Amino acid sequence: MKNEVKTLRLARGWSQSDLGTALGVSRQTVNAIENERYDPSLPLAFAIARVFGLRIEEIFSEDA
Repeated sequence: MKNEVKTLRLARGWSQSDLGTALGVSRQTVNAIENERYDPSLPLAFAIARVFGLRIEEIFSEDA
């Protein structure tokens, strides 16, 4: 699943650890999501959207 997590995180000047702390997950989990090696659970996807103040659809998209 493609996502904009890294772009959104960098635009806010946050480290992967900062985002992980805000989400209650590890830095490694954030890294895996950003590199599209891990698709977050629905509750985690909602948490990511909440942290960035966006809709899930604005952050995640299906691979074409």
